[in-house]
Amino acid sequence: MQTSGSKPCPCPSFKLREVASMYFTMIAVFLVILVVALQGSAPRRSDFPYKVPLDPQGLLELSWNVSYPEQAVHFQLLVRDLQFGLLFGMSDRGEFENADLAVLWSDGHNSYFGDAWSDAKGQLHMDSQQDYQLLGARRAPEGLYLLFRRAFSTCDPKDYLIEDGTVHLVYGILEKPVHSLQAINISAIHRGLQRVQLLKPNITVPELPSDMKTMEITAPDVVIPSQETTYWCYMAELPDGFPKHHIIMYEPVITAGNEALVHHMEVFQCAAEFDSFPHYNGPCDSKMKPDRLNYCRHVLAAWAMGAQAFYYPEEAGLAFGGPGSSRYLRLEIHYHNPLVFKGRRDSSGIRLYYTATLRRYDAGIMELGLVYTPVMAIPPGEDAFVLTGYCTDKCTQLALPAAGIHIFASQLHTHLAGRKVVTVLSRDGRERQVVNADGHYSPHFQEIRMLKEVVAVFPGDELITTCTYNTEDRSRATVGGFGILEEMCVNYVHYYPQTQLELCKSAVDPGYLHRYFNLVNRFNDEEVCTCPQVSVPQQFFSVPWNTFNRDVLKSLYNFVPISMHCNKSSAVRFPFSDPKPDKISGRTECC
Repeated sequence: MQTSGSKPCPCPSFKLREVASMYFTMIAVFLVILVVALQGSAPRRSDFPYKVPLDPQGLLELSWNVSYPEQAVHFQLLVRDLQFGLLFGMSDRGEFENADLAVLWSDGHNSYFGDAWSDAKGQLHMDSQQDYQLLGARRAPEGLYLLFRRAFSTCDPKDYLIEDGTVHLVYGILEKPVHSLQAINISAIHRGLQRVQLLKPNITVPELPSDMKTMEITAPDVVIPSQETTYWCYMAELPDGFPKHHIIMYEPVITAGNEALVHHMEVFQCAAEFDSFPHYNGPCDSKMKPDRLNYCRHVLAAWAMGAQAFYYPEEAGLAFGGPGSSRYLRLEIHYHNPLVFKGRRDSSGIRLYYTATLRRYDAGIMELGLVYTPVMAIPPGEDAFVLTGYCTDKCTQLALPAAGIHIFASQLHTHLAGRKVVTVLSRDGRERQVVNADGHYSPHFQEIRMLKEVVAVFPGDELITTCTYNTEDRSRATVGGFGILEEMCVNYVHYYPQTQLELCKSAVDPGYLHRYFNLVNRFNDEEVCTCPQVSVPQQFFSVPWNTFNRDVLKSLYNFVPISMHCNKSSAVRFPFSDPKPDKISGRTECC
């Protein structure tokens, strides 16, 4: 729904627009649909560059484009087997409660289209302000196409504010006639959600070189397991003596018919410190997976459902091959199979476009945010607990070239409790620019996103990454770490020119956390073990999470000195001088 933090928008004097009425046959197939003339006109079919299946069976397929001059999104929804109507819309996290919806429904004789909203109990209501503007509809051999338009911001408190970042789309299919909008029982219909980035950046595609070659890293005819969620790992390798090249573009390769099952994919390069890696083709969580595959973590490419081809800026490319670069690559595919299809075979993966004609700069990847450590923790039962990681001015002063670096893409990352992530650039003690933000972040939808504007970072700048977590479904503290039930707060920024700085992150000073545990032990009747031999997670698990203990922990994370990690790719830290106050918060850094 529209938020108070959104940009001011001109609100014209709205009146209830006429709701479209269309002829509907008794066998639930549209023969004639009256085109509704509203604001704007329907774009051509070729004008929808982005596409995603909404449901696992592929019955609903959404295409869209983004008009920044109009501040609007045009949607084209293909319904392959229309019955008695459908619901499509957006909500905060994919719920059908408090959702903003476009609804097409039939009573068996006539059909209706309207802008609606659902309340906290899931009851549907016609919106007094009709902001889903139906532009047209047409029949085709593959099904019914509906074309409609929606402004980013509508000034309607019942409408969802379309912002940068993840959007949770919801859909529902009506399998029986209904006599009114209010008669639709959303708990009794076939429904689901899909996550996309609706507001794609309007980026000019760079010219590709004539000597460009391609390489496909794909699964070898895998039988997709008949379970809802599978992470599949496959090892590939570059040819012997493969010289240094620049990756300049990549795109997904999806096996036909599996578009709704392949959720996201990543290609990782393995650590160069090992001469060889074992071959493997199987589930990533299998006990048969060799431990050495855990050293394949350097991201070369990442794709998520709804994403298009990824292009590097014409000045830079991502280096792979050559001395100091591992020949071994790990493909990881997330299969989402909620209908538990059996026997589906898949050879999906990622196609790399690369060139031997090296561009001016090597692109680099830098980790921002919080160190993977249990000293950063979230109490249980929190609806919006905030943790912040710093890449300080002292680190960028030491590690960045005088001409600075240019960030052109970003991949935000948390584990299951993450709800929001934002990185801002601060200069001279003032926030100057948002690098990347996702106010509806989902750990189930992570992709490398090209930024709308390249962000220049200079020595002395600070990069501040803040993550918001929800632990309402947990009964004990969630600590930082690598496990899926532990937490992270990371922004992998893609930039050029590459520097030695690979990790610029922070955590609270562990000595002050020990003081916190002593304080908790002193002011609570319950016993909290602060013995040195007891681990930090165990101490957090023993804390009684009353209001006092929660508030003190929040204050600790906001005000005590931080431990700064300013690391080279070799994991060696840049040398720091004596600690000094942080320009933003007055905090002290410890090295």
